[in-house]
This record gives sequence, C-alpha cells and structure tokens, in this order.
Amino acid sequence: MIPWIILAVVAVPLVVLAFASTRRRVAAGEHPGTEDAAARERTEREFAEAEAFEAQWREEHRDDPRERIP
Repeated sequence: MIPWIILAVVAVPLVVLAFASTRRRVAAGEHPGTEDAAARERTEREFAEAEAFEAQWREEHRDDPRERIP
C-alpha cells in the first residue's frame, strides 16, 4: 500500500510537470520571441496556402484507386 502512495505523491506530479514543460517548450518553438507581426502574418499565410493546396489535392485525387489504402 505504501509504494502506491509514494507513487501517487511523487511520480504523478513529476509526470504532470514534465508534460507542462514540454507543452511550453513546443509553444515557444512555434513562435520565437524575435518574431514580429509581419513574420507571424507570413507564417499564418503560408499555413493557409498549404491547407488550401492540400484540400485541392485531396479533391483531385479523391477517386484515384492507387491512393486508397486496402
């Protein structure tokens, strides 16, 4: 019984802290602190263009039997 209590008191908070720090690091990497408004707008525009291209590609290849997973 005592090992389970130790696990709950020590390991679970460590896992939660590791998860939170990983999320913070990923969020900081996506938008560096030196990024200005123009760079942020350019990044958002590029993502929008990529998503539009992906939607167009999927529409063109929707009925292609080679692209289907068996």
